[in-house]
Amino acid sequence: MTIISANRRKRIHLVSGAVLGTFILAHFLNHSLGLISIDAMESGRKVFNVAWHSVPGTVLLYGALLAHFMMALDSLYRRQTLRMPMREALKIVFGLSLPFLLLGHVTAARVEPLLTGVEADYPGMLRALWSSWTNATRQSLALLLAWSHGCLGAWFWMRGRTWFPRYEVPLYTIAILVPIFALLGFFSGARSVERVYAEHGGYGDSAEAKPAFDVDLLENIRLGLYLGFAGLIVGTFALRVLPKGGRIRVRYPDGRVATVNLGFSVLEASRAAGIPHVSVCGGRGRCSTCRVRVIQGLEGQPGPEDAELTTLTRIGAPDNVRLACQFRPIHNVTVVPILDTDSIGIKKQLVRQDGEGRERRIAVLFCDLRGFTSIAEHKLPFDTVFLLNRYFEMVGEAVEDSGGVIDKFIGDGALAIFGLKNSFTEACQQSLAAAVRISKGIDALNQTFQGELDEPLRIAIGMHAGPAIIGEIGYGQATSLTAVGDTINTASRLEGLAKEHDAQLAVSAELVNRAGVVMEAHKRLDISLRGRQATLETWIVEDAGDIAKALQPSPAPA
Repeated sequence: MTIISANRRKRIHLVSGAVLGTFILAHFLNHSLGLISIDAMESGRKVFNVAWHSVPGTVLLYGALLAHFMMALDSLYRRQTLRMPMREALKIVFGLSLPFLLLGHVTAARVEPLLTGVEADYPGMLRALWSSWTNATRQSLALLLAWSHGCLGAWFWMRGRTWFPRYEVPLYTIAILVPIFALLGFFSGARSVERVYAEHGGYGDSAEAKPAFDVDLLENIRLGLYLGFAGLIVGTFALRVLPKGGRIRVRYPDGRVATVNLGFSVLEASRAAGIPHVSVCGGRGRCSTCRVRVIQGLEGQPGPEDAELTTLTRIGAPDNVRLACQFRPIHNVTVVPILDTDSIGIKKQLVRQDGEGRERRIAVLFCDLRGFTSIAEHKLPFDTVFLLNRYFEMVGEAVEDSGGVIDKFIGDGALAIFGLKNSFTEACQQSLAAAVRISKGIDALNQTFQGELDEPLRIAIGMHAGPAIIGEIGYGQATSLTAVGDTINTASRLEGLAKEHDAQLAVSAELVNRAGVVMEAHKRLDISLRGRQATLETWIVEDAGDIAKALQPSPAPA
């Protein structure tokens, strides 16, 4: 039985992490004062201690530390499978290693003063840490791991927020500079103490010997803490291998079955069985890309909690759709992932050669999604990115499979070039074949996302053929092979013309004639384009897939 709900566990983990992050940030800023002087570090420590060494501050700090550590162990225990992205694995490893790196420093700074009655100060702590390279290295490593763990946790929380892109650069800058200044302050302060002792035999009046105390007691306390933390971690991993109240089966449409312990989420079951399952946000319930349609076994299952319900409500999901990362079935279930697991990225483009500018006759294809801005307004950011990438992937494959090359993606549009390595006639034929593939690809995407979109995706394609300048254009890392000239501009304007006529394709008669394709069944217009004196004969095709039968090229002039 669940004692603490998933939402409450997440809230405790987040709040405790925020408290610890604030403490670490303040501590690091105090370290960085060593770049000024030891006195500055001491002044900062006294202000720092007013908050964190008070009874409320101590209770808050160590309560947050214990809660965060226990929530981390609870999350590790509940994870069910250790298959995870590298960033998540590093966050866990950093977090579990921190107690063993920090306990020596914590006992010296907190426990020893209780035994001696003498408050730990920066000169004393720096002398102790700087007394051996082992101590200095361990403290520096602990500093970096603590900060890295906190930054990874903050990044996982912030990356799905709408405001994060606006502040991404300054936040990354802070994440890099804070530990650098803290380390420099630590080294500078330690060297300063070492120099003062070498020259004057002491630092201020702190040369008085500390009162005697039971060193063995301090060591036993330290050893007990080490063993306690190690026991908690080992115990968590031991509990993972024990049965958790039975086994269930998660069945998939291709016949595969994941047999897992009770308590697994559907996403964890997929990962444990090695079944690819899309999850853009990493299984945190902040997107809907992992969602599944439950086709059998939904009766009697636990209902969605607040976080899952909020996401499902936002996307208008029906009752039989659940988030795989949040849905933990209590008996056998059959699911169908709504989004397939094809590669989200676009296939690597063809190797481009002949970077020097040269003129060549090519066929150009411009395509653009119609009304995508209004569609994106009602989608989660992760879902919008996923949908766009699926669209880009479809266009990229259609172009490359037809023999062309993607020049660039612009917003939700794409520019493709045909004829870089073959004849002008073949280029025109290939471009028309790509238009047919894109039309069919849009139909396939609409079928895949049926029920997930308020309205189907619509495409507008403009195509023209003629001379263009091909060459490497750009600056530095942004340099790429592209095409410029009137042919490119004309294709772009024809794409706009297709939108005006509510058609999928507007293609120039020049390209159609060169390809040897008969288009008499479609509408022909003579249009005037800005910058051109003569009119341009253009074919308007409502459904680009209709020209598939006409793509049986007849002999064309060379």
